[in-house]
Amino acid sequence: MQNFEDFLRHHLPKAPSCHPTYEEALQRMLLAGGKRFRPALLLGVVEALNPLLTEAAYYAALSVETLHTYSLIHDDLPAMDNAALRRGEPTLHVSYDEVTAILAGDALNTYAFELLSNAPLADGVKIALIRELAVNGGHGGMVLGQACDCYFENKPLDIEQVRSLHVNKTAKLI
Repeated sequence: MQNFEDFLRHHLPKAPSCHPTYEEALQRMLLAGGKRFRPALLLGVVEALNPLLTEAAYYAALSVETLHTYSLIHDDLPAMDNAALRRGEPTLHVSYDEVTAILAGDALNTYAFELLSNAPLADGVKIALIRELAVNGGHGGMVLGQACDCYFENKPLDIEQVRSLHVNKTAKLI
């Protein structure tokens, strides 16, 4: 692979089926671009410490981007932020429907772990990476931050609550 974007395009989730828009919805938010800060940071650290592992690290970088993308899809849903646009484009629940958006987000969540399980790394390393992504992206990390964000919307927060919200919703996935 030449670069991360090529790797991403080659490893887009594919689920050919009788559903007319499912596969397109799965891929659309990943292809929508964005800063790709998380994968760039991960790959920058790997390149600085052990450049020979860079291509293998593409799997971990894409898994983090995939999990982050699922969180954006869910964050945009009517039950959360009810956003009509993401990165200047209609959100998935606007372009398709809410069910398709929820299921696309769910699929990307689990695809993040599938990617890590297929990485060309030692099994122990893969298990450690899967654990880190689950811990920081799951119930005690990013999901907790999103729950706090939704619960405390339009409510005053003290500085510790703000810190906890941002550490969990944003920082733990970084």
